[in-house]
Amino acid sequence: MSKGPITCHVLDVSLGRPAEGVEVNIQIHHKGQRNVDIFSPFAHGVTDADGRCLNLLPPRGSDEARLQNKQVGAGTYKIVFKPKEYFEKTGRKCFYPWVEITFEIENPEEHYHIPLLISPYAFTTYRGS
Repeated sequence: MSKGPITCHVLDVSLGRPAEGVEVNIQIHHKGQRNVDIFSPFAHGVTDADGRCLNLLPPRGSDEARLQNKQVGAGTYKIVFKPKEYFEKTGRKCFYPWVEITFEIENPEEHYHIPLLISPYAFTTYRGS
């Protein structure tokens, strides 16, 4: 199975293992009335047992991507992780119920991988490969 053009990986650094079952949403940016920034839903998924979400979007250039109008173009996007339920399932509270990462796609032909390293009271991210 081919992976989509935007993928992610969530690792629970406090336990040293993948975070399974974290809800992930991708939103796309556009300007609204009076130049207000608006992010609209674009894709949705949940991390697997390896903490990965490889099928947020259909593979680039596929019939599925065209039919679902899910072709990634240049622009600003936001990926929203919702780790609160994951931490609650493991008996822990968390300070960040949502982690929102805004990023820019300059070249839609490239693959964009966004890892998230989380613990109940901290997070960090970087552009992966």
